[in-house]
Amino acid sequence: MKLRPIGQEDRLSIIDHLDEVRSRLLICLAAVLVVFCVCFWQNTALLSLLNHALPASAKTGLAATHNQEVLLDRAMRQIGTGAAELKTGLAESKGVSPQSLVGAGTIESGAKAAAVALPKALQQQEKPLVIGVGEGFIVTMAVSAYFAVLITLPLLLYQLYAFVIPALSKEERRVATPTVIAAPVLFLTGAVFTYFAVLPPAVHFLQGYNSTEFQVVVGANSYYKFEIMLMMGIGLAFQVPLLALGLQRVGAITASTLTLNWRYAFVIIAVIVAALPGVDPVTMTMETLPLVALYALSIVLLKWVEHRNYRRARAEADVPVGSGGPPDDSSSAS
Repeated sequence: MKLRPIGQEDRLSIIDHLDEVRSRLLICLAAVLVVFCVCFWQNTALLSLLNHALPASAKTGLAATHNQEVLLDRAMRQIGTGAAELKTGLAESKGVSPQSLVGAGTIESGAKAAAVALPKALQQQEKPLVIGVGEGFIVTMAVSAYFAVLITLPLLLYQLYAFVIPALSKEERRVATPTVIAAPVLFLTGAVFTYFAVLPPAVHFLQGYNSTEFQVVVGANSYYKFEIMLMMGIGLAFQVPLLALGLQRVGAITASTLTLNWRYAFVIIAVIVAALPGVDPVTMTMETLPLVALYALSIVLLKWVEHRNYRRARAEADVPVGSGGPPDDSSSAS
């Protein structure tokens, strides 16, 4: 299977187009399958990566609150102190056999070791709960598939770009090429931002809310689905600058349009945030902030593009750039 380069002047039949689509789909499927096998092989590392956002109280699966941990630690230390006093009392008593002293020493050392190890055990990273015989396997397959698509996303976009590029003009290629490069970068940036900035406070708030009234048990399927859907949703939302550039390219909006209609934009952002996973105030706040920042970045980006296009048009018309500025389209945008 060989994909030959296709020029814009080439005229292909419907069979040739279908053959090219088939070839590129096979390349995409083969790449996703290979990466999926690697991800499934390293599923333990991937699951540990997703488990990192869980708070300590949820990792145990027993809803151990901070107060319970403090009380348990205090009780274990008191047991250790009592064992030490027992050993001292036996040593000062007459007629106590050496075996009794050895037994008291064993109790003392065991109580001290438990007092140190048990609180640490409550804080260690545990795995979410699975119910049923095959749920663990199904969840692992789903997580591996998500990471496979995430890793191969640049290749998938390139195959789409390579299929469409022959139909584009030279000017359109100048716009499409950076778009194809920027799309996966923005998506990965949104996913990484979600993992480090959104998930920890969101999961901590949701799992800790009213934890004294509920026995909190983390289900693996719902937890991983929440993480994956949130990362994918915010990753897609990070495409706002590219969407703004596309709308500007077809003449639908300008920088002044975004500036004058910021109130409507905030309403749209609120709707997008409401559609994303997580309805708690912490998650929604952490989702709203980057979208507002991206909206402001889109305004700056469109102003830069408009200024560049204006300078290019003036240069082509052989008119001095300092003779005037770009026309103000605020009246038409409003």
